[in-house]
Amino acid sequence: MAKTGLDRVLGQNARGLTALFGDADQDVKEAQGARRMQFAGPICILDAYLYAPRSGGEGEVTYVDARQPDGRDIDRASCVAALTRRKEAR
Repeated sequence: MAKTGLDRVLGQNARGLTALFGDADQDVKEAQGARRMQFAGPICILDAYLYAPRSGGEGEVTYVDARQPDGRDIDRASCVAALTRRKEAR
């Protein structure tokens, strides 16, 4: 069965997110090795926060936030579904 909702994103690394949504619209390296990758579409904007494990290694998504382009709340799983259908997604 195909993964749906947030389980398609949580635990992914940057390559996995790019494979799912296409290139990030923003990719910001933050303090302490954190990284925020933002993906935008006509329905919503998704921010995926990647953190490296304490033992080191590649960052993985531990939290996602989603909003409509005008800033109003939107269900995060619905946003994931919408963004997988954008033309940049593979």
